[in-house]
Amino acid sequence: MEHAAYVALGGALGSVLRYLVGMAAIRLFGPFLPWGTFTVNIVGSFCIGLLMEWIARKLNASTDMQLFLVTGVMGGFTTFSSFSLDVISLAERGELAWAMAYALATLGLGIVAVFGGLALGRAIF
Repeated sequence: MEHAAYVALGGALGSVLRYLVGMAAIRLFGPFLPWGTFTVNIVGSFCIGLLMEWIARKLNASTDMQLFLVTGVMGGFTTFSSFSLDVISLAERGELAWAMAYALATLGLGIVAVFGGLALGRAIF
């Protein structure tokens, strides 16, 4: 049960961060496209790669810390289910080209971001 508490605390923090990024994206770019979800998924992909290298090479983190940071914070911050809903919402509004572009950009840049985070982590840790 103690492990679940670390995941829950990290998840709460990650969710609040996701909400704040989403609100900032709406203020900056408007509500037409789901820029908040896009941003958290790309930034989160980079950060999870960086965190994994930091944990593996430098932090020597306890299981609890790994659960808090990776499963909790990053799990709460990134939003694959929200991403999926955003794609469908765009498609249902008749924005099929935007739906496909958004899906491909999120997946492609997300993978590149994880690679970048891992590479940076390997270089600095």
